[in-house]
Amino acid sequence: MEVKINEAWKSLLQEEFDKPYFEDLTSFVRQEYATKRIFPAGKNIFRAFDMCPPDKVKVVIIGQDPYHEEGQANGLCFSVADGVKIPPSLVNIFKEIAEDTGAIIPTTGNLDRWAEQGVLLLNSVLTVEAHKAASHAGRGWEQFTDAVVRILSSHHNGIVYLLWGSYAQRKGLTIVHPEQNLILKSAHPSPLSVYRGFIGCRHFSQANNYLTTQGKEPIVW
Repeated sequence: MEVKINEAWKSLLQEEFDKPYFEDLTSFVRQEYATKRIFPAGKNIFRAFDMCPPDKVKVVIIGQDPYHEEGQANGLCFSVADGVKIPPSLVNIFKEIAEDTGAIIPTTGNLDRWAEQGVLLLNSVLTVEAHKAASHAGRGWEQFTDAVVRILSSHHNGIVYLLWGSYAQRKGLTIVHPEQNLILKSAHPSPLSVYRGFIGCRHFSQANNYLTTQGKEPIVW
């Protein structure tokens, strides 16, 4: 089926788009947008892909599903638009970056700057009903994003995968040739688990050191 997405990703993922589960998922999502308040805006469902073509991917960060409160979700995991209050998990991410790299903590939670540098900010589930976390889980998005990780990793090596929390770590099991990439795992940065291993993980400096060994520009976190 025809999907509006970055052309390079479209070429890689066309077989998934043509599978029956994806057609069923598309029908469900269209009906949801037609009858309910769904996030992100329809034009932003594949924004993470549009901002970061597969041959530009240096780092993959995996989230769960989009923010479900008004004005938050923008198509990139953990990210919010300029002017939106920075969510707690992202506050903790910024704290760890500051401790790890010495970077100044930003005043905005807009992570477009990461995507533009080659960070694929991928939620496992790409849509959600307003005020209902995980409301679109189990509808097919997980199968699709599993395929994204599997297909990306089968075509491109030397990528850093940041897997925070058990949910992201399970999705990381789909990485092809893990030994040809850098896979970093820790607890999730949410306030409930941040001190179980996320704070002090030093993932951001490790990622940049690895990218340098691969002849790639490090990320300005």
